Amino acid sequence: MSGTVTIEEAQNNLKELVHGLAPGEEVVITENHTPVARLVSEQQKPANRQRPAPGLGKGMIKIVSDDDEHLKDFAEYMP
Repeated sequence: MSGTVTIEEAQNNLKELVHGLAPGEEVVITENHTPVARLVSEQQKPANRQRPAPGLGKGMIKIVSDDDEHLKDFAEYMP
């Protein structure tokens, strides 16, 4: 939607202009064919998610059995 609109168009369609902007996109607002303002999107692309800090899952896993009995089912797959 980058481009130019008159100040009257901006007043009548401000909500559509704002919500129609892609991240980093801008619209120049003019009055009497002279640029008077820029409408720039503040929306950012989703940031790369950081890995959670170590230890946040502490206590969420409970080991019920501490023997090798359950490994017999996988014996054919193990070296």
